[in-house]
Amino acid sequence: MTQNRWPKLRCADNRDCRGIAELVFTVLREYSLEPDPECTDADLKDISLSYFDRGGAFYVLEDRPGSIIGAYGLYRIDEATCELRKMYLQKSFRGKGLGKLLLEDALKKAKQMGFEKMTLETASVLTEAISLYRSYGFVEYQPSHLSSRCDQAFQLELK
Repeated sequence: MTQNRWPKLRCADNRDCRGIAELVFTVLREYSLEPDPECTDADLKDISLSYFDRGGAFYVLEDRPGSIIGAYGLYRIDEATCELRKMYLQKSFRGKGLGKLLLEDALKKAKQMGFEKMTLETASVLTEAISLYRSYGFVEYQPSHLSSRCDQAFQLELK
């Protein structure tokens, strides 16, 4: 008999949009960053349209059924490049290796989907996340555009 283990990572769908938005907005406010549901965060209103229909993906991490504690999205930029978006983890679950679990799963899924490069944008106040990205080999680069609350961008060649 297989034992159910939590937390569990699963593919998200539009029924998760509200829970994902709550997670993202809570973490943003924790770092004094402002949610922007009409622009930067508009992709959370319909993840099927914003991610899956464009050739991307979105995953949620639950500590029990229906309780979203983490998330990440893979947004297709072009055939070879995806952007890691909305990778957030609830405060009480940080420091337990779950951020690594999210990032490693995102990298694995991106490779499986045929992407050759992953980019991401972040804010300098998210020091733990930046440290995690750097530890996996992400390097800073200058994108042509940054979202309004971000001041840094990173990329990683997926080989």
